[in-house]
Amino acid sequence: MRTDLARTGARTRVWIALALAVMLLGTACADESGDQEIVLLTHDSFALSEGLLEAFTDETGITVTLQTAGDAGSVVNQAILTKDNPIADVLYGIDTTFLSRAIDEGIFVPYRSPAIDAVSDDLLPASDAVTPINYGDVCINYDIPALTSLGLEPPQDLTDLAGPEYRGLLVVQDPATSSPGLAFLLLTIEAFGDAGWQAYWESLFANDVEVASDWTQAYNTEFTRSGGTRPLVVSYASSPPAEVLFGDLDEAPTGVMETSCFRQVEYAGILNGTRSVASSQKLVDYLLSIPVQEDVPLSMFVYPA
Repeated sequence: MRTDLARTGARTRVWIALALAVMLLGTACADESGDQEIVLLTHDSFALSEGLLEAFTDETGITVTLQTAGDAGSVVNQAILTKDNPIADVLYGIDTTFLSRAIDEGIFVPYRSPAIDAVSDDLLPASDAVTPINYGDVCINYDIPALTSLGLEPPQDLTDLAGPEYRGLLVVQDPATSSPGLAFLLLTIEAFGDAGWQAYWESLFANDVEVASDWTQAYNTEFTRSGGTRPLVVSYASSPPAEVLFGDLDEAPTGVMETSCFRQVEYAGILNGTRSVASSQKLVDYLLSIPVQEDVPLSMFVYPA
């Protein structure tokens, strides 16, 4: 009888082991086939034309759910805080300014997309932790009619922004959470060096610079084009053509201070801890595909990688 019980116990253990193996194999196969849902964590400015993500689903069987979390800095902070229990599979929108912090925190699974060979070498990061998707230039923008009404010419360089004629006219973003804000801070460090950048910021604060929480508040609330009181704002070189397109205008009402520009590359990365590595890789590949790359200039007003 003991022998029968032993045999029964052995068979039970074998069946349990087989069942577990089938479950694990099924999970792996589902991931490899991509017949599942993955979450894309991104900033509030992420936008693709209608039908593009649906086309990805039709092609792969993978459904993409978007989860937004504010500006790029806020997105990165959230990914770092939840790295032991990630809330998404892929992160899009981390840029040049926040990249080193994310890599130091080890939040990405290295991946080299087959499409990377089409990307310009000067956009490539030092490692395969992330994949370049697009790039743009962060610059000081100015409201032409607003400055004209004040009897002012546009500023020509960074030192002009601290001049008395531009007192109370500039709005920037918080570099702790905003990628354009941090880009502008890094630009001033590059321009004035370790010995001078802090003194430069002291002169900006003495000149009543306003620090907004993010780009949306700065451009859509404080900038004079949106009804605010500040005709100078940290934004993008692509903002004037966006004004033309969305305002149905013949000529841009805003200009760019070309001496104030900082090149910003945006990346996508697979978050460490995802259970959908293969599907996440397919999404990164898709973000570098021709349909998406052709779409980003007019959907997000950035240049394709």
